[in-house]
Amino acid sequence: MNKLFFPLLFAGSLMAAPVLAAQQVDMSKSEIRFSAKQMNVAAEGRFRKFVAKVNFDPANLAQSSVSVDVDIASIDIGSRENETELKSRAWFNASAFPQARFSASQFKAKGNNQYEASGKLSIKGISRDITFPFSLQQSGTQQIVSGSVPLKRLAFNVGEGAWSDTETVADDVTVKFRLTLQPQTATSK
Repeated sequence: MNKLFFPLLFAGSLMAAPVLAAQQVDMSKSEIRFSAKQMNVAAEGRFRKFVAKVNFDPANLAQSSVSVDVDIASIDIGSRENETELKSRAWFNASAFPQARFSASQFKAKGNNQYEASGKLSIKGISRDITFPFSLQQSGTQQIVSGSVPLKRLAFNVGEGAWSDTETVADDVTVKFRLTLQPQTATSK
């Protein structure tokens, strides 16, 4: 069987995190990954393509915002057969819903470079409110935004029909992200 490892990112998921104002995401050093269990065996994957538009300023959280679009067809779980299945109607239905989207405009500082973002995650035409924690770390001129959020795949109808059996594929999916941010250059503005 091994027809599906798990579906998600609830990219994301599914999602990426906020970045500082006047920054751009270095895609070569950034990632959105997800993990879940199939038949009680841990499995992991990622999305190879996503776009983040971010305006995040820790000193002005009220004016901060983020939107992340994840290309569902870029799912990578190390098996072309399983990836094809995850793009099917029962799972992500990539032909009808080619992107997952996270957008947020509410942020909270939690202290020690820790924050929370609250917004909407849309997968497969279903939108849900989510809040997730993230950290912001400085590394030279780069800033690293990272975090993770637990999601329920069935809340987005990911894995319909026979695949809704959580004994086969767990309902719980964890989306992890890491964004490396570079100072924005004049040509990237």
